[in-house]
Amino acid sequence: MTNPTAAMLVIGDEILSGRTRDANMYYLAGALTEIGIDLKEVRVVSDDKAAIIAAVTALSQAHDTVITSGGIGPTHDDITADCIAAAFDRPIDIRSDARALLAAHYDRQGVELNAARLRMARIPDGATLIDNPVSVAPGFILENVHVMAGVPAVFQAMVASVLPGLTGGAPLLSQTLRIHRGEGDIAGPLASLAQEYSDLSFGSYPFQKDGRYGANIVVRGTKNARVSAALSHLQSIFSE
Repeated sequence: MTNPTAAMLVIGDEILSGRTRDANMYYLAGALTEIGIDLKEVRVVSDDKAAIIAAVTALSQAHDTVITSGGIGPTHDDITADCIAAAFDRPIDIRSDARALLAAHYDRQGVELNAARLRMARIPDGATLIDNPVSVAPGFILENVHVMAGVPAVFQAMVASVLPGLTGGAPLLSQTLRIHRGEGDIAGPLASLAQEYSDLSFGSYPFQKDGRYGANIVVRGTKNARVSAALSHLQSIFSE
């Protein structure tokens, strides 16, 4: 039985311009791997309505779970919620429970809940709120799309809150063998081994150190015995 699949959609001009480095993909990949969900695809799109809608539509149809990051703040370029609503043909408006969360939060801070901050309470019809223990403004789930903030601390907290509700599979296991030979020498035997162990995945990650070439070969799979067997076979081929 294959594991459920997931895709991530990173939204924001600041990512594509190089102004901000995305840290959320790395965190999400690790979190999903631990519960047996295979992150198969990551897309990055600008703050463009048509691009976001097209990406959400395609990813939600192709994968069991989609997680987005970015674009749910209070400024004019935070358009993710509207785009998700449009992708699923749902109306969107300020929702009373989201508004209540924000009102209580800003009241405690002695800050006005103005029109800009109220934008963060706009939720598509039929969506379920995602808890935000860091800065209160909620994310939401609509169909199989989980909409989260781009700020890493908030994103991680939101991921933690939704993981228990996701259906996982067998956690992905991995073992690594460091081989002090160039990839040109490794490639042939590695390809044959990958065919023999077709239920596993093999990755080759080259390095150069002290004038020597080599590669870290990573073997991944859901069954520890198979991963160990493949690694032992690899060691016998490249024993030094």
